[in-house]
Amino acid sequence: MSKDDDNPPPTPDEIARKLGDFMKANFGDSVSFSAMPGPFGGSDEHDLRSDSNDSAGEDAPEPRNDGGIFEFDYHPRDIKAHLDRYVIRQDEAKKVLSIAVCDHYNHAKYLRRLMQEDAHKARTLEFAKQNVIIVGPTGVGKTYLVKHIAELIGVPFVKADATKFSETGYVGADVDDLVRELVRKADGDVELAEYGIIYIDEIDKIATSGSMIGRDVSGRGVQTTLLKLMEETEVPLRNPSDIQSQMQAMFDMQRGGAGAPKDSINTRHILFIVSGAFSGLEKIIAQRMRAGSIGFAAETRDVPSMDEELFRHVETHDYLEFGFEAEFIGRLPVRVVCEHLSADDLMEIMKSSEGSLIRQYEQEFEAFGIRAKFEDDALRIIAERAAEEKTGARGLMTVCEKMLRDFKFELPGTSVTELTIDAELVENPLKTLARYLEKSAHVTDSKTMAELASFRRRFAESHNVRMSFDNEAVARIEEMSRERNMSVMQLCEQLFADYQFGLKLIQKNSGQESFVLPVDAVERPDRYLSGLVVKSYRDQGHTDDDDSTANAVPETIELPPRADGPSESEGDKS
Repeated sequence: MSKDDDNPPPTPDEIARKLGDFMKANFGDSVSFSAMPGPFGGSDEHDLRSDSNDSAGEDAPEPRNDGGIFEFDYHPRDIKAHLDRYVIRQDEAKKVLSIAVCDHYNHAKYLRRLMQEDAHKARTLEFAKQNVIIVGPTGVGKTYLVKHIAELIGVPFVKADATKFSETGYVGADVDDLVRELVRKADGDVELAEYGIIYIDEIDKIATSGSMIGRDVSGRGVQTTLLKLMEETEVPLRNPSDIQSQMQAMFDMQRGGAGAPKDSINTRHILFIVSGAFSGLEKIIAQRMRAGSIGFAAETRDVPSMDEELFRHVETHDYLEFGFEAEFIGRLPVRVVCEHLSADDLMEIMKSSEGSLIRQYEQEFEAFGIRAKFEDDALRIIAERAAEEKTGARGLMTVCEKMLRDFKFELPGTSVTELTIDAELVENPLKTLARYLEKSAHVTDSKTMAELASFRRRFAESHNVRMSFDNEAVARIEEMSRERNMSVMQLCEQLFADYQFGLKLIQKNSGQESFVLPVDAVERPDRYLSGLVVKSYRDQGHTDDDDSTANAVPETIELPPRADGPSESEGDKS
């Protein structure tokens, strides 16, 4: 037996492990080395990346891919109806985007079918992409629109700011990294990534000034680089400027074979959507419109501000004067404007949008065991103040955070379980906070409130009924916890073991979904619950006299026997 037989050459997997250990030892956990997936085996991971590569795009929800992107069968009305759930107003933008998306993916669907039937014809067929440019101020829902379209149709979605990029070969993020990021968002599925959506915000920031001297690598250079991507080109899956990526490519090439995975991604069917505020574009349009009139007409003609009316007059020449290359703006044939949001719009966002900020604040207070309730008069004032911020829906966060900051800090750990956010609180937050603190005694053991909040949250999630306690009930629970040498969580689970049955019954009779329990419910839980159920039957009988069963009000309600001993009613009888 030769010496070589005793030491056989390492397998590709062994080499991968050794290279991975080397990378980790020299570069830390921020760098990983993995083999591309393929029929030859190897790691399930699909990319070699470091933290710096993640800057190419921001996180987005996981794409939904039910039947494959190639089974696209949505109508423009379907997409707009979906967007209506999340974005208030912007109806024209929703319509334009819905039509553009349907046209784009119907073309892609046709070309994919044609490729299977006649590959030569499919490759030579002319295809004008429906790339989109969105004009609109900050906070009006531009990103939301694109993100939820991608979610609906099930394609990977990448968002980035144009200001991060520079021309290929210069310091700054590489525009091609956006395409590579689609592959990562598609979990290594290159075919799915080739039908993804790339959204670039702040595109107006790469417009160039005609007076600039020298090479503008972050303006005109980025526009030039984007030209190829927005039409059709092949982008290497490995960044040529990244030594780690090139080492990975060499390793994959050595593994080789007929079943080797694709080493590039085609951008023919990737939809590009760009947006920006375009501050100053309205002045260019207005100047051109005034120049079209002379004499007295020029003095009397009223030029509107940048809104849907003025946008109807925008021409390609206006974008060129703003600082875009003719070839670049020509690759964006679909153009739409998102309008400013009024106080009424912001009010509607808080009350109706599925992504409402109000739901977020309710969840944040609920984590502390506090049920927050927003009144309409408070929402109106919040909307008016947010409109003054001139930052769209983002102004809502600015106003609410400033108003509720002290409440989040002071109320957790107290016996406060209900917070009503009304006009008085909005107008005088400190005075209202002082009143809440005065009425509620601080619980000496903050663990009590934490366990109560955990019990309430678990109860609500399991039974879809909210339960809270008034101040006396909280104090009594803490006292009983010490007397019985039990945790608050264990005590509540024992005292209210049967409450889901009774409260669900009351909910069915009256529609009530939230219950504030007094100290009686803690000391005599079964008797108190029985009384609530009886009352719900009586109230139902008074409101529905034609229903004979509703008038049959039971005098008492028998609850299931407790597993840990006799029922409370038996103890009372004795």
